[in-house]
Amino acid sequence: MKFFYYFYKIIFIFFCILCLSNYVFADDIYPLEDNFDMSEILNDIEAIETDSQISDFPTINSRAYVVIDRKSNTILVGKNENQKKKMASTTKIMTALIVLENTDLSDMVEISKKAANTGGSRLGLKTGDKITVSDLLYGLMLRSGNDAAVALAEYVSGSISNFAVLMNNKALELGLSSTHFVTPHGLDEDEHYTTAYELAVLSNYAMNNEIFSKIVGTKNYTITINGYPKSLTNTNELLGALNGVYGIKTGFTNGANRCLVTCCKRGEMDIICVVLGADTKKFRTTDSIKLIEYSFNHFTYVNIEDIISNYFKTWKEANIHSFIINKGTTNYLDLKYEDIKYSTIPIRNDLTNKFEVFIEYNPILNAPVSEGASVGTLFLQLEDKTIYSGNICITSEIKKKNILDYVYHFYTNFSEIFNTIRFV
Repeated sequence: MKFFYYFYKIIFIFFCILCLSNYVFADDIYPLEDNFDMSEILNDIEAIETDSQISDFPTINSRAYVVIDRKSNTILVGKNENQKKKMASTTKIMTALIVLENTDLSDMVEISKKAANTGGSRLGLKTGDKITVSDLLYGLMLRSGNDAAVALAEYVSGSISNFAVLMNNKALELGLSSTHFVTPHGLDEDEHYTTAYELAVLSNYAMNNEIFSKIVGTKNYTITINGYPKSLTNTNELLGALNGVYGIKTGFTNGANRCLVTCCKRGEMDIICVVLGADTKKFRTTDSIKLIEYSFNHFTYVNIEDIISNYFKTWKEANIHSFIINKGTTNYLDLKYEDIKYSTIPIRNDLTNKFEVFIEYNPILNAPVSEGASVGTLFLQLEDKTIYSGNICITSEIKKKNILDYVYHFYTNFSEIFNTIRFV
């Protein structure tokens, strides 16, 4: 009997350890890789900057990545950027956003047993602790506290499931069709996923919130739990280390591997870099640096509105009199093209002079023609990719002739003919 007792006890302990491992190995508080030294990364930055001057694209370990321009959400570089992936604690970008849009930062939160018992990376909250929403947000984004995530979710909506509804509604609002949330912290769930591109778009939106941007851009911060201070250091290793970096979030789970979202601005250019599924923390860091340096060294802003405007002006002068308006009160019309959403976009340096603009249109119209009616489409293309397409529209209504118009037209023509004959 004792044999079976100890046998089952050992099996039970082994099972508990196995289950616990899914939580302990989560996020960046626990250094899983031996010999990872940030000073090594800092020493590598100069070499990476030099390498990024080369035209060849750098070798990247991460399974999915993307760099987008913050002004236009234009993709500069990407790989598997539209594939659904687990995103670990980068989930907390949405968590913080939902909290900021639904809660007063000064509210005091009492920590539940469920929040206090949440595993993985932790702020270190205990049942009954009292802490403000603001300090929980710092604990969420700097320390990557899963306990803080659950506490905030419960405070905002009463439960994790209710909070997930808010997260998914926001995702739909932002047009993130390949993103779905189950938890506020990002521990692995089959139905918890996003894409590198949609995570970048979400991050871009979140960074427009001044409070959010301030939090994720903070390297060190002191919060208060039950009136006692607790110092926090941001898990984002690039913040304060790489030129121009000003946010935003790290992540790790067994299912997602290493993840990092980074905002970086230098001069006029402002970008977001997302890497998902890096094998190690060092890989995700060097991957991010390589992608950031490559983007700044190989892309420049181009004013596509000037290109389109100049082409359209020349085209209109050459073609405006070729239009025929059947039964129209006038054969004159003025045209304009639809507004361009983003007048400047980043283009790879070797492609800035390779734009192609062309217009497809129908020169024959039947009156009446309403104001704003489309008579054609203008296209701007680069390497067989459409950068812009917009309707060419008339600027004012053209009415159809009625019987009086025909009488007037006949009388006018007859008078001209009669006066010509009489003069002769």
